[in-house]
Amino acid sequence: MRSLCAFALKRGYRRDNPTANIKLRAVKGDGFHTWNEDEIAQFEAHYAIGTKPRLALALLLYTAQRRSDVVRMGRQHIKAGVLTVKQQKTGASLAIPVHPHLQAVLDATPGEHLTFLITATGKPYGGNAFSTQFRNWCDDAGLPQRCKPHGLRKAACRRLAEAGCSEKQIGAISGHATSKELVRYTKAADQALLAQAAMARTVANG
Repeated sequence: MRSLCAFALKRGYRRDNPTANIKLRAVKGDGFHTWNEDEIAQFEAHYAIGTKPRLALALLLYTAQRRSDVVRMGRQHIKAGVLTVKQQKTGASLAIPVHPHLQAVLDATPGEHLTFLITATGKPYGGNAFSTQFRNWCDDAGLPQRCKPHGLRKAACRRLAEAGCSEKQIGAISGHATSKELVRYTKAADQALLAQAAMARTVANG
């Protein structure tokens, strides 16, 4: 109706637009799609350890950070098995233990630059350029358009929730400051796994 009235006003069929001041109710969604395990496995099957795409996925999945932080990470940020990150968006400083799977990918991937991820010309990625390149990698792996870099941050939080981590523990890695923010990121946590873990605790406690 809004479009029709705007068209009529433009063509002179009406002198006013009765829908002009009507505010539409915002449609709330879950934001970026959370990668599921099948999608992660499909990407990993297509790109072997030691390749740039596999490194990109591992950095996103095992640090739970935004693309803007992942593209700035380098070996100088890792000391004694801990990756130090200062989030660009929030300014928060995080010390994240390097997951063994991420370490295996880092060890197998050659690198002589200050950042792990570099373009074909040897320069660090900008955020948009990285997203474009990541989309190309996903296309080549046959993954749907819904699979985006930020969805791996959400997948990391989902995995942590499924492992039984508390909100504070998850936030210590992802950098989320409030429970409200984490709810959106852990919503995709597998209900069956969580229920099984919860019931196992009741059995263990007698």
